[in-house]
Amino acid sequence: MNPTLYQLNIRLRLQELAQELNRPTTLNDIPDSELDRWVALGFDWIYALGIWETGTLGRQVSRTNPEWVQEYKELLPDLTESDICGSCFAIKAYQLNPSFGDRSALQQFRDRLHQRGLKLLLDFVPNHTAPDHPWVREHPEFYIQGTPEDQEREPQNYTQIPHQGIFAHGRDPYFSGWPDTLQLNYGNPAVLSAMIAELLNIAQVCDGVRCDMAMLILPEIFRRTWGIIAHSFWPAAIQKVKQQHPHFTFIAEVYWGLEWTLQQQGFDYTYDKRLYDRLHSQQASAVREHFSASLDYQQRSVRFLENHDEPRAAGTFPFGSHQAAALLTYLCPGLRFFHHGQLQGWTQKVSIHLCRSAKQTPNRALENFYEQLLQTLGHPVLRQGNWQLLDCRPAWEYNGTWANFIAFGWHKEEQERLLVVVNYAPHPGQCYVHLPWDWQPVLYTLQDLISSAYYERQGEELSTQGLYLDIPPWKGHVFAISAIAIDEQKMKNES
Repeated sequence: MNPTLYQLNIRLRLQELAQELNRPTTLNDIPDSELDRWVALGFDWIYALGIWETGTLGRQVSRTNPEWVQEYKELLPDLTESDICGSCFAIKAYQLNPSFGDRSALQQFRDRLHQRGLKLLLDFVPNHTAPDHPWVREHPEFYIQGTPEDQEREPQNYTQIPHQGIFAHGRDPYFSGWPDTLQLNYGNPAVLSAMIAELLNIAQVCDGVRCDMAMLILPEIFRRTWGIIAHSFWPAAIQKVKQQHPHFTFIAEVYWGLEWTLQQQGFDYTYDKRLYDRLHSQQASAVREHFSASLDYQQRSVRFLENHDEPRAAGTFPFGSHQAAALLTYLCPGLRFFHHGQLQGWTQKVSIHLCRSAKQTPNRALENFYEQLLQTLGHPVLRQGNWQLLDCRPAWEYNGTWANFIAFGWHKEEQERLLVVVNYAPHPGQCYVHLPWDWQPVLYTLQDLISSAYYERQGEELSTQGLYLDIPPWKGHVFAISAIAIDEQKMKNES
């Protein structure tokens, strides 16, 4: 339960290693010490971003699109063409990019992870392919095609493939097409069979898939976008994969309030962008309301402060609110998602089209914070305990600062208890936190796992009044609560 995932940008990491070793590198060059470090940090999953083969046509679009090139230059003033390797999601084939090693390299990488108890997550892009995918030539009927009139009317959504015809770009209903992709046609049953076969092949080399923009192929969304009656894909696809690989994990990138829909269709986890947005808006009431959803839904949510699509958390959240947002993001139930560079406090986002990043200076304070947070996440109660949202009450009449507090309780069996409480506001606040557990008439210790704070409170006080807290702006506590045995308490009082 509540696993922890690290998203590794394979392209960036191998490029860094190539600079260090002064030669081309492959997956086999990622040192065992680095894998051991991931284990020491407490990760369960490694999400290898950008591992699949991309094609020449998609890469050419990436290198010539003026808007994208301008974005690259903002990160890399010394940009060269070789830095632009094409989008991770314009996939030509679900096989290891030849630059990263031979066919066995991916299997060996997975085996090295498995030896350490780590699982491997890879991408699956159901909505579209690269424009030079073999299907374009072998099965053009797999794609949505257009007419010269379509291309003239919507040049941003259609493209001419030499000797093949006019094809639609992959897109969602709210934006222009992605010009380095072609749109698959889920109105054609053969596409569903072919994509299930792709999934079954992927499942041979990893433990789970992160499904890019998974909601785009839902029949109602597909019809809204393309005016085509689509066949339902996810329930049958997930079932067929899990028949052969019962523990295979499906994660959906999903938006537009369709998270629960995809959970019901079989996804193990779905992105929780709403929590990110509410934390970013810095409205404590909206964040607290978010945590009132059913526990079953929350346990299957992917919690993140950044990923390859979002801005860098260190460049978006001021230092204080960054830590407060991280406590709320990662100490609630669900899958805890950390992004390449996040633990170092990188501030510059790296485009998914690039295979090089500018050198980014680590933020030592954030590095220390994240190391402490990851150590805390290894606590057994946060891994396998029971979670609940706790009530906060005014500390005294006319003091409204209690409304900015968000508190969680974690417990496992009778005595293992954790209290997470955050003042999610730019000013100090006071409140009483109601603690719903049974309390004995003994002294209890409250040891903060992320600071030196330490308190002692009587069980009767915690039972009747709750816990009084006075917390500075954007600060929080993670209290491990333990009872002092009666004889130990007696000795303590006598001394």
